[in-house]
Amino acid sequence: MIPDRVIPGRLIPDRVREAAAALPAPAYVYDLPGLDAHAAAVRRALAGVELYYAVKANPDAELLRVLAGHVDGFEVSSGGEHAHVTGLFPAMSVALGGPGKTDAELRLPHHRVHVESPNELRRLRATGLPADVLLRINPDLPVEGAALTMSGPFGMDEAGVAECLPLFGGRLRLRGLHAHLASGLDAPQLLRLAAALLRTEHEEVNLGGGMAVPYAEPERRFDWAAYGAGLRALAGGRRLRIEPGRALTAYCGYYVTRVMDVKRVRGQAYAILLGGTHHLRTPVTKGHDQPFEVLPTGAGPGVTDEPVTLAGQLCTPKDVFARAVPASLRVGDTVVFAMAGAYAWNISHHDFLMHPKPAFRHLRS
Repeated sequence: MIPDRVIPGRLIPDRVREAAAALPAPAYVYDLPGLDAHAAAVRRALAGVELYYAVKANPDAELLRVLAGHVDGFEVSSGGEHAHVTGLFPAMSVALGGPGKTDAELRLPHHRVHVESPNELRRLRATGLPADVLLRINPDLPVEGAALTMSGPFGMDEAGVAECLPLFGGRLRLRGLHAHLASGLDAPQLLRLAAALLRTEHEEVNLGGGMAVPYAEPERRFDWAAYGAGLRALAGGRRLRIEPGRALTAYCGYYVTRVMDVKRVRGQAYAILLGGTHHLRTPVTKGHDQPFEVLPTGAGPGVTDEPVTLAGQLCTPKDVFARAVPASLRVGDTVVFAMAGAYAWNISHHDFLMHPKPAFRHLRS
């Protein structure tokens, strides 16, 4: 067993810690039993609400196979994602989103298509194919405390929706509305937005995702039970659907690397790690310190219980995982970054400097 020399707060399950110490670095570890348990709990909390997974968060096939047992369908945002998902699950429902759909993508088979503009709806109508449509709206609603707001080019205002309405008929069917307004909101905030959005006569409303995943407080989780209960109270007979991505898979992924060097520059301690943000771009895009644990697998020089900045191998000062975080580590130690299961490997700039790509390990028990 590995001794328990870690930063405060135990983030890493034992099965992940044991696997990480033995893996070549850098590597991704996906905890499939952990994902299965989490997805099952979310599914129970959302009884009566349709649950789709936003594939953009992480399209890893093994993760999708676990999620397929708990979700009602998948939301995809490109022809590539559509081909990937339908190749794995030919019978699963698929919703097609994205602000810049090509004509070829509009011809793809789907359960719902989320139309972003009047022109896109005209192009969809011109295909002559049957389509069940949700109009993506961009309402003027206050969204306080969001990590990211989906304003600007996404969806339509009231004038755009009004322009769309006369275009329906025949094989083009309006089913309702789609609204993904922001990311990083807790359950009460999302329920307040839902209450405003559900002042509509549409039979179906897709409320998108946006559930908070607080990287600075990795022990705190989104309150799925309160959200599910609140949505059921607001439904009023409507068909409600949500599309979480990050909040389903973030916690099952871990990025494993090792300390190559420890040094001081002008009094500041730095640990240089194998790999970098070309493998795990999350802390750069989100502007946070990625939570981690140190496994004592090394015997080289290091630092003890002091602020240290964890950087990667790239030739840029932006290649930083965490800044001035109190830690004890040595050259050769294993560093396991938690919460790396969403918007991590799949959004990273893999080929910068042409370093080797990480290994991938899927834990099944």
